[in-house]
Amino acid sequence: MTEAVPTYECVKIEREGPVTFVILNRPEKRNAMSPQLHLDMCEALDWAAEDDETRVVIVTGAGGNFCAGQDLKLYFRGTEGDAKARARARTAAHEWRWNKLSMYPKPTIAMVHGYCFGGGFTPVIACDFAITADDATFGLSEVNWGIIPGGLVAWAVTQVMNYRDAMYYSVTGEKFSGAEAGAMKFVNKSVPADKLREETMKLANNLASKSPAAVRYTKEAVRSVRNMSKDQALDYLNCKSDALKFMDPEKGREKAMTQFLDEKSFKPGLGNFAR
Repeated sequence: MTEAVPTYECVKIEREGPVTFVILNRPEKRNAMSPQLHLDMCEALDWAAEDDETRVVIVTGAGGNFCAGQDLKLYFRGTEGDAKARARARTAAHEWRWNKLSMYPKPTIAMVHGYCFGGGFTPVIACDFAITADDATFGLSEVNWGIIPGGLVAWAVTQVMNYRDAMYYSVTGEKFSGAEAGAMKFVNKSVPADKLREETMKLANNLASKSPAAVRYTKEAVRSVRNMSKDQALDYLNCKSDALKFMDPEKGREKAMTQFLDEKSFKPGLGNFAR
């Protein structure tokens, strides 16, 4: 029996088979992030992580935009007289945009359309994959207001942008398109706007078809070894591989070996050269 999806004030959840959309839902504000949205996103991501039917999570925005950054009025002015409310908002903002998404147990895809500004960069970067519409608009406009990119944004962009691009767009405040984001590999790919959902679902269903344990351990391995030495990485990856053999309830390794070596029913990547 399918579990009913929860409802939130500023976040909407939609299901499509094994894929769950977690949607920033303040379309009248171009999904600018309020304190309540941060709290709702923490709860929504926790729910999807524990939901047995969800194998892939897509993070996106309602109403034609991904996220216009922080709602400055609600986030700063709205909490300036309440230290506890400000602390809760700050903690929740960092928690879902980086801590939860960057260590999420299931594969995550950012589906970007319309505006993606400022603090909206962080969840795009924290997701495992990102696909954008060609005509999406990205911008780190904080410098135009006499401030630096808030939270972890200035650090996060250096994780996926090369140094020159990170410096240029952070310091000039210039905007760039989804097509340019794809060309500089800020995202995995850029597609025509009318193909965005289709292409994102194609990737999501591909991920959903694979062993959940293998996907999780692989993405954790790739993230973890980036800043390790060769020897550290080798030791870590050997341990990770051994752990997967014992922690996979679906026994994907054994099934794949049987299909590949014994049944000859699966020959990944060989195409027309399969024998």
